[in-house]
Amino acid sequence: MSKKDYKQLLSFYKPYRWLFACDLLCSLIRAGVALLIPLGVRAISGRFLSSGSVSGILWTGLGLLALGGIKAFCDYFYDYQGHSIGAKIERDMREDLFAQCQRLSFSYYDEHTVGELMSRITNDTLSLAEFFHHVPEDLLVNTVLFLGSLLILWHTHWQTTLVILAFLPFMVLYVLHFNKRMGEALRSSRQSMADINAQVEDSLSGIRMVQSFTGEEMEREKFQTRNARFLRDRRRGYQSEAQLYTGIDAFSSLLLIAVAVFGGLACLKGGMDIPDLLLFLLYIGSFTGPIQSLVNSSRLFQEGRTAFRRYRELMETRPEIEDPPAPREAGRVLGHIQFENVGFRYGGGEQVFQGLDLDIKAGEYVALVGASGVGKTTLCALIPRFYQPQSGRVLLDGVPVQDMPLKALRQNVGVVQQDVYLFTGTVAENIAYGKPGAGREEIVQAAKAAGAHEFIESLPGGYDAYIGPHGVKLSGGQQQRLSIARVFLKDPPVVIFDEATSALDNQSEKLIQQSLEHLAGQRTTLVIAHRLSTVRRADRIVVLDEQGICEQGTHEELMGLGGVYAGLYEASVKI
Repeated sequence: MSKKDYKQLLSFYKPYRWLFACDLLCSLIRAGVALLIPLGVRAISGRFLSSGSVSGILWTGLGLLALGGIKAFCDYFYDYQGHSIGAKIERDMREDLFAQCQRLSFSYYDEHTVGELMSRITNDTLSLAEFFHHVPEDLLVNTVLFLGSLLILWHTHWQTTLVILAFLPFMVLYVLHFNKRMGEALRSSRQSMADINAQVEDSLSGIRMVQSFTGEEMEREKFQTRNARFLRDRRRGYQSEAQLYTGIDAFSSLLLIAVAVFGGLACLKGGMDIPDLLLFLLYIGSFTGPIQSLVNSSRLFQEGRTAFRRYRELMETRPEIEDPPAPREAGRVLGHIQFENVGFRYGGGEQVFQGLDLDIKAGEYVALVGASGVGKTTLCALIPRFYQPQSGRVLLDGVPVQDMPLKALRQNVGVVQQDVYLFTGTVAENIAYGKPGAGREEIVQAAKAAGAHEFIESLPGGYDAYIGPHGVKLSGGQQQRLSIARVFLKDPPVVIFDEATSALDNQSEKLIQQSLEHLAGQRTTLVIAHRLSTVRRADRIVVLDEQGICEQGTHEELMGLGGVYAGLYEASVKI
C-alpha cells in the first residue's frame, strides 16, 4: 500500500481519536504489566526466598495482584472499546459504500452484480473492522513485548540470549514463507465468496423463474461448483495456517529446550542462578508469543488491505452521470423536450441510434412505437440522464439536461417502467415513495387516478396491507397500478410510461388509459407501447426503426401512409 493509502486509513480514526488514544495507552500498559510480572516472580524466587523475607514476598505478591487488576481493566477496555472503534469505522465505511452505490449510474450496474456489491458492503467492511481494531494495537503491544523481553534477557544473561537470537532468523523465514501462502489463499477465498454471493443473489431473486423452468438442479450444480471452489481455497488457506502455527509451536518448544539446556549448563558453571533461569523460561512466552500474534496481525492486515483496495476501488469509481460543475437553477419545468443530433451506444456495443432529432412540445402526448430493440426505452432514459449520449444533446425547456442538477431534473420526470419494482412494506409506503411525507388523502387520490383504489380497499388492511418482498403478494397488474400511483403522487410535469400497461388486464388497461388521457393535457407524456391500440389517441406517434425515426404523425395519418406503423398496427390487431 502507498503512503496515500496509509494516510487515508488513518483518517478513519480521526472522529474517534481520543478513544483510540486511550485504547493505545491501555495496550501499552498491558504490555508493560506483562513485562513486570516475571520480574516480580524473579524477586520472590530469588532475593526474598534466599533472605527469608516474608514481608518482601507478601508485598511483592500484593504488587503483582495490583498489576493483575490493572491488566484486567486494560484488557476489558482494549477488548470492549477497541472493538467498538472497529465497529464504528465499519459503520462509517459501510455508509460510505452504500451512498456511493446510490450515486453510481445505470451503466455501472449493467456491468456489476448486486451480489458482488453486497459482498463489498458486508464482508469487506467486517474485515476492515477487524483490521482497524487489532492491527495497530497488536503491532504496538507485540513490538513492546518483544523488544522489552529481549532487553531484559540480554541484561540478565547475554550468552543465553544469543542462543535465543540464533533461532530467530530461521523462525522469521519460516513465518514469511507460509504467511505468504496463507495470504494468497485468503485472497482467492474472498473472491470465491463474492462469486457465491452473486450466485445466491441471482438465483434467489429469480426463484420463480427457476422453479417454473424446473432449473433447481442446474442452479444447485452451479452453486456446488462455486462452493467447491471456495472450499478448495479455504482448505488451502487452512493448510498453510496449520503449517504456520505448527511450525511456530515447534520453534517455541525447541527454544524452550535450548534455554533449559544452555541455561542449566550456565547455572552449573555459576554464570547464572536459578531465579535467572526461571526468568528466561517465563520470558520465552513473551518472546515467541508476539511473533505468533504478529502473524495473526499480518493475516488481518492482508485481509484488510485486500478489503480496503476493493473499498477504494468502489469509492473512486466516478459515476458516469454527475451534477454539472456549475448547475443551472431548475424549478418546475414546462416539459418541452428536444433531442438534437443524438447518438448513443451501450459501452462498446452496437450503435442504438445516431443523429436522432425529435422535438416534443410541452403538454404533448407522444407515443413511441417500433420493433423491440430499436431504442424506445433508451431514448426515454436519456431525458432524466439515466444514460449519457455519446453525441448530440437533450434539452428540457431549452436547457441541456447535463447542465441541470440531477435531483431537480429527476424530480421533474416521472418514470413507470415495464419491470415493476416495489419495496418491502405496505401499500401506502410504496405509493408514498413518490412523495415522502405525503398525507393519506394524497396517497388515496393518487391511487384513484391510477385505478388502484378499488383493489387496495379489498386487501386485508387496505392501504396498510403488507405486500411482501417486491410486492409478491400482489398480481402483476396490481403491482403495475401501484407503481403508476407512485408516479401520479410525485406529480411531475414530464411522465414516461414504458410499457406501463403491459401487465394489465383489459379492464384495468381501460382505467389506466382514462387516467393517461386525463393527464395528457396537463403534462408532457411519453408512452412506449407494445399494444398499439392503446396509443391511437396520442397527439403524435413516433415510429422508430434501426435507422432512427422513420415515421411521425397521428394514428390516422400513419395508417394512411401504409408504411411501417400501418404494418405494425395491422399485425397487433390480428393478435
